Amino acid sequence: MKAVAKLVVLQSTIHRLHKHGHRLWVLVFISFLTFASFAAFLVKEIHLFQAGGFEYKAIANSANRAGIPKDVIEALVHYAGANTSAQMSQGEIRAIAHSVLEKRPSNFLVFGLGHESFLWRILNYGGRTVFLDESEMWVNRLEEKHPEMEAYEVQYTTKVSESEQLLALAKEQSQTDCRPVQNLLLSDCKLGINDLPNYLYEVNWDVILIDGPRGYFPGAPGRMSAIFTASVLGRSKQEVKVTDIFVHDSSREVEKIYSDEFLCRENHVSSIGMLAHYKIQTMGKDSMEFCKNNSTSKAPLSSNLQWKKLTKVRSS
Repeated sequence: MKAVAKLVVLQSTIHRLHKHGHRLWVLVFISFLTFASFAAFLVKEIHLFQAGGFEYKAIANSANRAGIPKDVIEALVHYAGANTSAQMSQGEIRAIAHSVLEKRPSNFLVFGLGHESFLWRILNYGGRTVFLDESEMWVNRLEEKHPEMEAYEVQYTTKVSESEQLLALAKEQSQTDCRPVQNLLLSDCKLGINDLPNYLYEVNWDVILIDGPRGYFPGAPGRMSAIFTASVLGRSKQEVKVTDIFVHDSSREVEKIYSDEFLCRENHVSSIGMLAHYKIQTMGKDSMEFCKNNSTSKAPLSSNLQWKKLTKVRSS
């Protein structure tokens, strides 16, 4: 039987590389571009952090004048310039930081506990920072883990669904219980917060931030009382000075209308993102009007909130 020869062809490694080589070169090229882009970004961030962009320099210089140690300055500048918080944008954090540091050391009152709480305390190094929150659990947890932080629980008696009626009632009592200048400890105004430690009402607050309580559903406490109380505290100071008041989530209807009513449009300085900035001056004891131009707050809360029924204000 005659043997049949078989031809076996071996494909060389060089031939295989030549066939698929273009794919490898594409992968190498993409990897190089990715690395180069990351390196450029990293160098830029380091340069900004060390040399300082405009916002970085402004915050760092203010902190340095306030006597904050260099390592703390670097930490807060990095925090303020980075998007590390889901609650506030970089621009909003910088706006608050600038006012706090500008009034070094300041009396800083914050409505609400959140991701930025530790930053606010660091920014106000050497001053007094007080937090007010609706959650007893969060306040107790903060005091337990960080006893150096000063925080108090507020038992709000209001609801967002009551906002329209509460506003109407406050207007009716603007000459009596809901005056712009008063001792809130003795007030019967339903929007006034009067269950805090007595000495807090005697503090001349330099900066007030309203970032709480919750206000995004009808049964939430809402920020009506916080805005009213901050307005009275800013106007009832013993010293003649200006209080910077910030309202977060200012684009929401309740926050906007209550800010127009008690913080006033003529005191509005600026807005960035969802943060509104007001400057409130001390007023005389006989003052009965929050705003010079009352026409800015005549419009009632609109019905587009689409809530089924407004809860009646409790008479007790």
